[in-house]
Amino acid sequence: MPVLYKPFQSTLEDKKSQKKLFYPRVVRSGNVDSAQLSKEIAAYSSLSPGDVKNTLDNLVTVMTQHLQSSESVSVDGLGTFRMVMVARGRGVETPNEVSAAQATLTVRFQPATTKNLDRTTATRSMVTGAKCVRYDKLVSDAGSAEGGNSGGSDKPGGDGNGGDGETPDPAA
Repeated sequence: MPVLYKPFQSTLEDKKSQKKLFYPRVVRSGNVDSAQLSKEIAAYSSLSPGDVKNTLDNLVTVMTQHLQSSESVSVDGLGTFRMVMVARGRGVETPNEVSAAQATLTVRFQPATTKNLDRTTATRSMVTGAKCVRYDKLVSDAGSAEGGNSGGSDKPGGDGNGGDGETPDPAA
């Protein structure tokens, strides 16, 4: 299934045109939980879904320990997790006044990449090869193919035709 997107209008005006411009935004069509991931990973391995679920649970525990010790955590083929502090405009005038109370802790994720010989980025593991399809065009194309929208579903789903709304990955 492709990555679905829809138009989103910014709340901020563009500095040059003085207009609120539109940008693509991903439409999430669902969520996969640990139990589902465990079943799917087990199908690729000799482990049971329970063994995989236990491993995922332990991964979260161990990652949390490392992140809370100011270490980043890199998972080969997936990416790197790191703890960051976000102050959101609560700066102070001198270094002596700085405290953890000014910020909130959050975890940032950077997808894994590979490098070409000239050190340029070659791929981003989870993004490379993704196909993007505009959601509203997919829904209207599916409705047209069914003779209108009567009885059709507005839920995201692959209709298998690729559609005219497909665009190449701009990051590739």
